[in-house]
Amino acid sequence: MIAVKKSNQRGRTKIDWLDSRHTFSFGDYYDPSAMGFSVLRVINEDRVVGGGGFPTHPHRDMEIVTWVLEGALEHRDSLGSGSVILPGDAQRMSAGRGIRHSEFNASRHTPVHFLQIWLLPAGAGIDPGYEQRNFPESTRRGQLRLVVSTDGAEGSIVIHQDARMYDGLLKAGEGTVHTLAPLRRAYLQLARGNVQANGVSLDAGDGAAVENETRLDLKAKSDSELLLFDLP
Repeated sequence: MIAVKKSNQRGRTKIDWLDSRHTFSFGDYYDPSAMGFSVLRVINEDRVVGGGGFPTHPHRDMEIVTWVLEGALEHRDSLGSGSVILPGDAQRMSAGRGIRHSEFNASRHTPVHFLQIWLLPAGAGIDPGYEQRNFPESTRRGQLRLVVSTDGAEGSIVIHQDARMYDGLLKAGEGTVHTLAPLRRAYLQLARGNVQANGVSLDAGDGAAVENETRLDLKAKSDSELLLFDLP
């Protein structure tokens, strides 16, 4: 079964420096039927204008993954970590027993467009942590590239949860297949383009919860980027 959430069904936060779309309940957007999927709790698609950003604020007991689509995002946190996140970079921040961080557009002029993903950790009160790694476009072309996992397989960054995140870049007409193990679920988030998943059409911004399927046949109808979460 594949249940689609269209882009225009998402919640929205729009202020002078931020335009954010929420797949699941977040902030002032509350939908009791959209509190997450499996261990996936948040998918926010954020656009931040030049010079804008999120001032220092706290988190705890959450695995937070940031994936930049366009532009550059500057990160600072209470662990002393600091970096600029660019397209192709996967960043993981384990909030654990408590962390404070800020995120700002690294440019004063060019907007930044990114996805921020929250996953529930396997346990509470773990040590806070930070990791960032680049996954070149060439390794994501025409296939699903593992970028986040629980065990660091294939050079992926590590989260404290039995979940895997893939990114794929498909040209129009290209396809790929993902096999789901028994009792596993998946969530697809289309970042751009148009993709068919087992014949179900997804456009940019659409998401799809996948249950009771053993195989996902993905076919791009236009140049596309998709994120796939393999979940318990």
